[in-house]
Amino acid sequence: MTYEGQKNPVHRPRMSVDIAGIKLKNPVMAASGTFGYGEEFFPMVDLNHLGAIITKGISLKPMEGNPPPRIVETVSGMINSIGLQNVGVQAFIRDKVPFLSQFKTPVIANIFGETVRDYGELAKRLNDLPVIAGLEVNISCPNVASGGMLFGADPKMAHLVVRTVKRFAHRPVIVKLSPNVTDITLIAKAVEEAGANAISLINTLRAMAIDPQSRRPLLSSIFGGLSGPAIKPVALRLVWEAVNAVKIPVIGIGGIMNSDDALEFIIAGARAVQVGTANFVNPTACIEIIDGIEAYLRENGFQHINELVGSLRTP
Repeated sequence: MTYEGQKNPVHRPRMSVDIAGIKLKNPVMAASGTFGYGEEFFPMVDLNHLGAIITKGISLKPMEGNPPPRIVETVSGMINSIGLQNVGVQAFIRDKVPFLSQFKTPVIANIFGETVRDYGELAKRLNDLPVIAGLEVNISCPNVASGGMLFGADPKMAHLVVRTVKRFAHRPVIVKLSPNVTDITLIAKAVEEAGANAISLINTLRAMAIDPQSRRPLLSSIFGGLSGPAIKPVALRLVWEAVNAVKIPVIGIGGIMNSDDALEFIIAGARAVQVGTANFVNPTACIEIIDGIEAYLRENGFQHINELVGSLRTP
């Protein structure tokens, strides 16, 4: 391939990656909860250029989410308490799948439930949809049957959820891990043992904000999830720990705003990355990050993105 203004052919590095059998044209995925169902960004972004689209979280029944205010900007980030608002699996299949089926980009359905049985039922409902290339299982949700403990906070509970999903799912299963645990490696190993095909991390960090004038919380739910550049160093550390704890692919998430941020996660061992909060600031962030990664590979003589994965030079 030649580039304008150059006489000699310029090598274009290969950007394709394979995540547990899901073939991506590049390692950049639009993260769940920040890209809607793809429709919202369609006027601004070439969806066929993305590595993958991860849908807004889907539950068995529609959910209205939390009352406003439910988003607050913080220094180098934002706290959200959307409350997992979504259309429910039936409306997703009826209203969203036809739109997503137009594109060649793999679609990964993010699912969550209030009970272990919910997760299994969702996996069954989504099995027969050709457009769904895989499932991303959100285990950062409270288990109503066990007093509200987060599924992802307990290795045994995380193992049970994943084992249940794997029993019913006909597609690769990615498990999205919460950072709000003492030791991320225990959860990572538990879901790997249960049959997870890959893991993604991190989900948001539990946080809050207060208005000094009214002395009231800025979110109606008091607590929310912190995302954005502020969490990147934490996310990077947890991804590194997970990469060194499991053999399955790891997908890095957390404060990725540009291609340099994405490259850090890849060098730490992530085989792909997800872009979340950046989409709110810059709707074309994913495309710019893809182009930036490719430029880096070309400028540094890499033939394939996989040569860069896990290339961190440690003492």
